Amino acid sequence: MDLEKQPAPQASPPEGCLTVAIRIPVRIVVLVLVVPVRMVWDAFVVVGRFLRDSVLRPLWRALVVWPCVALWRYLVVPLAKAVGWLGKVFLVIPLVWLYRYVLTPVGHGIAWVVRGIGAGLAWVYARVLTPVGHGIVWLLKGVGAGLGWICAVIGHGIAWVVRGIGAGAAWVYARLFTPVGHGIVWLLKGIGAVLARILTPVGRAIVWCARGLAWLASALVTGIGVALYWIARILLVLPAIALWRWILAPVGRVLAVVGREVWDALGHAWRIAGHISLAVGRFLGTLFRWIFVEPVRWVYREVLTPVGHLVRDVVLRPVAEAARSVGRITRATLASARETAREARADFRRMLFGEPRQREAVARREPTAADTRTLGSSTTALTKD
Repeated sequence: MDLEKQPAPQASPPEGCLTVAIRIPVRIVVLVLVVPVRMVWDAFVVVGRFLRDSVLRPLWRALVVWPCVALWRYLVVPLAKAVGWLGKVFLVIPLVWLYRYVLTPVGHGIAWVVRGIGAGLAWVYARVLTPVGHGIVWLLKGVGAGLGWICAVIGHGIAWVVRGIGAGAAWVYARLFTPVGHGIVWLLKGIGAVLARILTPVGRAIVWCARGLAWLASALVTGIGVALYWIARILLVLPAIALWRWILAPVGRVLAVVGREVWDALGHAWRIAGHISLAVGRFLGTLFRWIFVEPVRWVYREVLTPVGHLVRDVVLRPVAEAARSVGRITRATLASARETAREARADFRRMLFGEPRQREAVARREPTAADTRTLGSSTTALTKD
């Protein structure tokens, strides 16, 4: 018993009488119209697949794939190998030789020279520049001490002059600028009192008038807007709503039902036409097999196969054996000819240059067969008996 509650199947909405009345005639008419189209479509599909598998693919392979493979295998790859070999011979090997036998010795020489120059500069720095630098530093310290004493004296004089100037300026400010500042403050206070008693009431009256004019303008604009809204609603919106509700919506529902039924009828008829086309195709395929394929298969099996076996056993195999024996004889003849030519070249070389020098015997590290190593003997110099 399931612990979870299974969802109840959703019931299809009830269909009206218009849907039922439209469905059957539409499906009959659509089926009559769609069956020939589906059979022609299936015939085109079969012909297209046959052409793709029997004509287009072999042509594609013969005209594109095989030439590209042959071009890659017999032209591009050998050409690339030749270019690589030429690059190695004429570029890599000379560069390696140049680096190994020219640049490396030159670089070692330059490094040796640089190390010698560095050692000389280090000696000059330690033995010459360092003492000179210490002397210059001592001299600069003395000059700095003298300049510091002079600057201190000058600074004290400047400070005394500045203090005198500051005292004079303070006396001028206290005796001259302070009364003038008090007069300016009294004048500004009088101007503020005038503004508070005269200009403020005038400004408030102007603001009140502006607010009244703004309220009047907003009331006028609101009334005009309301009037235009009701005029547009009565003349445009209500007729449009009535047209949509009582004419366009019912007509759209009817057209939607008709379109849905036509679409469903097309799908249903297409599937039925597919089954009919499949049955007709199978019948035609069976008829073609019994009329053409089976006789051809019988002729191939009962006539051509025995004739082919007879030709293979009586004609082709003896011819192949003869060709193989001719090939063996030809290879043996060519091998004997190559051996004869090799011996002739060796005789000619001995006649011109004499016998080749024999290689000197070299002592082998391993003992010979007579002096082989055993568990009781040793061949080293320290452990020999």
